[in-house]
Order: sequence, then C-alpha cells, then structure tokens
Amino acid sequence: MTRNDYNPVLREDITPEAAIALLELNSVACGIEVVDAILWQAQIEMMFAEPVQPGKFVMLFTGSVDNLATALCRGAEVAGADLVDQLLIPQVHEQVLFGLKRKGRINGTLDALGVVETSTVAAAITAADIALKAATVDLLELRMANGLGGKSFFTLTGEVSDVRSGVSAAGLSAREVGKLIREVVIPRPHAGLVRHL
Repeated sequence: MTRNDYNPVLREDITPEAAIALLELNSVACGIEVVDAILWQAQIEMMFAEPVQPGKFVMLFTGSVDNLATALCRGAEVAGADLVDQLLIPQVHEQVLFGLKRKGRINGTLDALGVVETSTVAAAITAADIALKAATVDLLELRMANGLGGKSFFTLTGEVSDVRSGVSAAGLSAREVGKLIREVVIPRPHAGLVRHL
C-alpha cells in the first residue's frame, strides 16, 4: 500500500474555505451513535465518518458555523467520556481539504520540508490550517490516524524561513492543547527522501 491508501475518501464538491468540524472518539460504536445524533440535530453534511486506528472513530462534517457548533455540542454530549478531541474551523484553508484528498508522490526538489506530528486527528488538521494561514507554504500531505497508531501528521514545503514560521505556529497550536508529539524542519531535504514523501 502507498502512504495515502489510509486516508478517508472525501466528497469532491466541498467548496474551498468552507467551515468544517470534526469529532474524534475512542469508540467505534459510540462514533456511529454520535453520527446519527448530530445528523438529526443540525443541518450538516458529513464529509466522512469511519473507524481509524487504534479503534477510534472520526467524523468530519461541513455546514454553517452555527449548525456545526450545534452539532459539536450534541456530539460531545452523546460521546461523553469517549470524546478524544474536536475542532471547528470557520474558514478552513483550501489546502487542508486538498491535503486530505491528495494521492501520489512528489517529484523534484524541495527548498525545505516541515513535519508536524500530533497525537490526534483534530490537532493535526487544526495545526495544518494554522501553518497555512501563518506562512507562505504548501501542504504536501495530511495523514490521519490509520497506520500510525492513532497519531496524525502533516508535511509542508516552501522557503526555509516560511517553513520555519509555519511549523512554529502549528507546533505552538498543538503544544498549547497538549497534542504535539514532534515538529521538524529540514532545509534542502535530500532528493532520496523527497521521493518517499
């Protein structure tokens, strides 16, 4: 399997800079129950809802900010102690959505490579959005949970100073909520490494 075979399938018609919300639970059964509850509670569109490793359940949905907030509140109520993490991004950066759908490998050279690794899906998506809004960088990949023991990470590229700024902002965001595992900036990564990204 390639590195992206684990990513969920997202609907293609979600508009860039949409509002998104996510709930991450440590129970598959509870996750299915929460999906039903929030779909009855608020007018939202489910982008994906599926089990991820290690036995967690993640749902990502879109709609108006008010409807997303209502759905998150109801989802957290139903999830109770099974809630691991959540997010609401009123205007997500378009590259975050593209990063979730991206397939394939990178060709060529990179000026710099940034990697941010988090303990939850929600923290990775939030941090990626912050990095993209903080600096002139491009998201290479956003990988969630499966094949990672429940962890998530993203990679980005750009000029060294921009990558440092983006990774720093993202790392601070994840660190503040206690979800940062590691952040790395590699100036001029070797071509042999780039082929495996």
